[in-house]
Amino acid sequence: MPEELDVPAMIQRFRERAQAVRNRGMPPVEGADRRRIMQQMQLDYMDFAMVGDAAGTIEDGFLVLRVDLRPPGARDATE
Repeated sequence: MPEELDVPAMIQRFRERAQAVRNRGMPPVEGADRRRIMQQMQLDYMDFAMVGDAAGTIEDGFLVLRVDLRPPGARDATE
């Protein structure tokens, strides 16, 4: 692991991973396997996108990611 973690670069990589999952092609499968693959792709996208939207800092040796899960209207009202 590098001496100093580049948090903005890490978050950018998660944004890129989310986009890659979103643009990923569907393999030629049908039925239950297709549904499972689609569900996993959706979960992967949500996970990568959530970290990609985070504000990250290193505090006392801990990586802290803050993800605002409030609806967009609630974010505007309190900021």
